[in-house]
Amino acid sequence: MSSVADLAIRLMAIDSTSGREHQVIAEAERMLASRGWATTLIDVTPDGRQSVLAMSADDVDVTLTTHLDTVPPFIPPRLTGDVLFGRGACDAKGIAASMILAGERLRDRGVKVALLFVIGEETCHDGAHAANAWVVANLPHRPRVFINGEPTDSTLGVGTKGAQRVAVRTKGKAAHSAYPAMGHSATLDLVRLLAELEGIQWPSDELLGETTVNIGSLSGGVADNVFAPSAEARLMFRLVTPAAVIHDQVEAWVKGRAELEWGIMVPPVRLGTVDGFPTSVPAFATDVPALTNWGTPFLFGPGSVHVAHTDEEHVRVSELESAVDAYEQIAMRAIRSG
Repeated sequence: MSSVADLAIRLMAIDSTSGREHQVIAEAERMLASRGWATTLIDVTPDGRQSVLAMSADDVDVTLTTHLDTVPPFIPPRLTGDVLFGRGACDAKGIAASMILAGERLRDRGVKVALLFVIGEETCHDGAHAANAWVVANLPHRPRVFINGEPTDSTLGVGTKGAQRVAVRTKGKAAHSAYPAMGHSATLDLVRLLAELEGIQWPSDELLGETTVNIGSLSGGVADNVFAPSAEARLMFRLVTPAAVIHDQVEAWVKGRAELEWGIMVPPVRLGTVDGFPTSVPAFATDVPALTNWGTPFLFGPGSVHVAHTDEEHVRVSELESAVDAYEQIAMRAIRSG
């Protein structure tokens, strides 16, 4: 078994579903300290949730960073030949393992390197926001470059779409469903409203592509024989423009027929590139927009987002091993070009 698989399995064996990251952060801190890194725990929330930072020097030129929280459900690791299965295999504990080995190579070359493993990426990016504040308060100089790890099929992302969440709520009047004149259905209003989504021309961008929208969940009503007094749909837009553009379009679509509650927004970003790597434009959001104080951003990672978040999440160990080389090369080229 390769050392990168060993490291990945140690992290993957711990359930770190978002909000329950305490144990995996403690394990990562122990692992990094035992490998000669100077470690710091960064407080994220008052209830003790933390991220971990490991540094090779008092200053930082390049940071390798990813997240250790995962989506539910927890799936324990399983190695079958060259394929590592389990939650976090590619999103993103396998990536963290590759980064640890790449970071040690960079450290051996005298590079001022840091490893930053955050929490909360799968929900509200609170770990990244806390790390962004920490670097301003604690480092004498801002880091020059950071490479964020997400499953990009071992391509270098040139940009990523953003994300905007919004709740759409309608109100009705409860009454016995046998007497339509006595009530009004909030669920019917909501269904009619949502049916209009497909006919709306959302904005596009030459690099990032099309804006997309997903109806993530629906709820409403109290019983089959009662007109629904309220209903709600939760939407997520994948942004290619500033969020204000979508806000205006959504307001025009709703036209006062529903209440809107805007949620978490992650803006679209352009990313750094270096020669020698195939490129892509991932459609998913990342921690990159929350790490503005860590330098010029790059995005790269082994594994496919198409198996992340599924019951068959997996990555090839050989791809994790190749990623060690890739992270080292991207870091060195980025530092030289910067």
